[in-house]
Amino acid sequence: MSDTDPLEIFLSGTPGLEHLLRDEAAEQGFANPHPVPGGVTCAGDWSEVWRANLMLRGAGRVLARVARFRAMHLAQLDKRARRLDWAALLRADVPYRVEATCRKSRIYHAGAATERVENAIADALGVRPAEKAGLTVRVRIEDDLCEISLDSSGEGLHKRGQKQAIGKAPMRETLAALFLRGCGYDGSEPVLDPMCGSGTFVIEAAEIALGLAAGRDRRFGFEDLANFDAAHWAALKAARPAPIPTDLRFHGFDRDAGAIANATANADRAGVSAITSFTHQSVAELMPPDGPPGLVIANPPYGARIGNRNLLFALYGSFGSVVKERFKGWRVGIVTSDKGLARATGLHFRNVSPPIPHGGLKIQLFQTGPLK
Repeated sequence: MSDTDPLEIFLSGTPGLEHLLRDEAAEQGFANPHPVPGGVTCAGDWSEVWRANLMLRGAGRVLARVARFRAMHLAQLDKRARRLDWAALLRADVPYRVEATCRKSRIYHAGAATERVENAIADALGVRPAEKAGLTVRVRIEDDLCEISLDSSGEGLHKRGQKQAIGKAPMRETLAALFLRGCGYDGSEPVLDPMCGSGTFVIEAAEIALGLAAGRDRRFGFEDLANFDAAHWAALKAARPAPIPTDLRFHGFDRDAGAIANATANADRAGVSAITSFTHQSVAELMPPDGPPGLVIANPPYGARIGNRNLLFALYGSFGSVVKERFKGWRVGIVTSDKGLARATGLHFRNVSPPIPHGGLKIQLFQTGPLK
């Protein structure tokens, strides 16, 4: 496979929100984005793999599919794995590892499948895999169909490189980006988070408004692949549009002074401090900022890990009363694992997402229309 041959690119995403990731991929011009369980497939060359890592906000990882074939037994897997030109993909001086999963297949032992692919790569490169490595070769065997992919991202894409200070139950940036998209946010309206924690929603919204590339401040696994072209990558990064001037402001509030300090520092690292503000303040004191209405979005405590559920009914009730009374024209989005707490706001939700896995819980996005 040459560097310009079309690849199938798999964008891993949050189960239940694949349609939103598909929409983002389509907006960004990726070819034939198609939602599948756990992500989105699209087509492109290696340059598109790099661009996906750089630009996409909702993808958790970008996998480049380098082989797909039927494998009924281990000898067949071994033979087909050896046909790949591993020296054109991996470098002998960069540690790699192999991870395999098997499901509903005659090859049912993931460890044996891993070993066969490891041997094929080791014989091609002259180097055995490492237990800890930044580059991962992922082997997936399902219904006797084997797919071999290179994980081009390295660390998960939610690690943007700026949010060093986090609170007790942080939301991943990738999930925050999808929830913002699910609320109809496109960068053209203000966003306010009354319980902002480390500032994820506010910072993500500000970056979108400024047109900043999600992965602008970090390194990726593909930079260690044999086919990596540093000059092409530099040109791709440089070709990104300059930040868009905006007069919008993005506001975060929290009753925890430490959270406000963290959010302020994170916004500064992200380069959005000029259009964001974070204030130590309770929900009861919340007032709409000057300017047009926009989106109020919050990820309040659920009571499962933080706080006592019974005490949280008052918090949710206060939040609902404040926004109904003071935020006419604003839309509201609430992320919670507890429908009872969502109902305690007294808000009319016109749209409720399917349950979405998050940190061992199932959470949902509850949305209102513009408040009247």
